[in-house]
Amino acid sequence: MAANPTADQLVGILRETIVALVRRDGPDLSARQLGVFLTCYLKDGAHTVRGLAADLNVSKPAITRALDRLGELDLARRKVDPADRRSVLVQRTLKGTAFLRDLRGIMGEAAGATKKSETASTRRAAG
Repeated sequence: MAANPTADQLVGILRETIVALVRRDGPDLSARQLGVFLTCYLKDGAHTVRGLAADLNVSKPAITRALDRLGELDLARRKVDPADRRSVLVQRTLKGTAFLRDLRGIMGEAAGATKKSETASTRRAAG
């Protein structure tokens, strides 16, 4: 794939990734839950409900509901901040780290499939 993928290529990768996630035997996350998950795992630093709500520009109750689901799936857990008992910290889990690793693999395969599809389309158009 090109160094700077086009919007169509990125949408194709997103589609292939979502289809693969839907087909696999594993957690089925909503867009909001996936957004919270990825923010917690890809952005360094301590994450709080308040901070996630601000970062994602959604309400704290929406973050709480997403974290409830992530907690049910053991993809993230909440812990009261010992320094400020009013604050709740979001922690990564081993199962969440494994899910992120799987997601990276799925996205890599989706990128490869998108590239192959574009190459075949280009050959058909040229031929």
